Amino acid sequence: METLREDSKLLRIFIGDADILNHTPLYEAILLKAKSIGLAGGTVMRGIMSYGASSRLHTVKLLDLSEDLPVVIEIIDHEDKIRAFIEVVGKMIEEAGCGGLITVEKAEVAYYKPKKT
Repeated sequence: METLREDSKLLRIFIGDADILNHTPLYEAILLKAKSIGLAGGTVMRGIMSYGASSRLHTVKLLDLSEDLPVVIEIIDHEDKIRAFIEVVGKMIEEAGCGGLITVEKAEVAYYKPKKT
């Protein structure tokens, strides 16, 4: 296991839970791709309300708008790996034909250890 440094990067990908790539939820395809190429770690979180470039409101409160709730995927690793993965994710979003937002920020890793088996 490679150790993460204090100067790692956090990649955030904002998409919708209804976004599909090759009959698979896009969030699942992205996280499995990150794992397959060896990125340090990732998490998918479903939101309860959002809007983006289209200004369309997505929320669990309105029944007619609740089919596409927001999803945030967070992935952490060294900057070079994150920068390379951005291109992969961009192509996946384009292929899925959906909108999205990708951000990168500095992440100070204070602790990173696997579970003892």
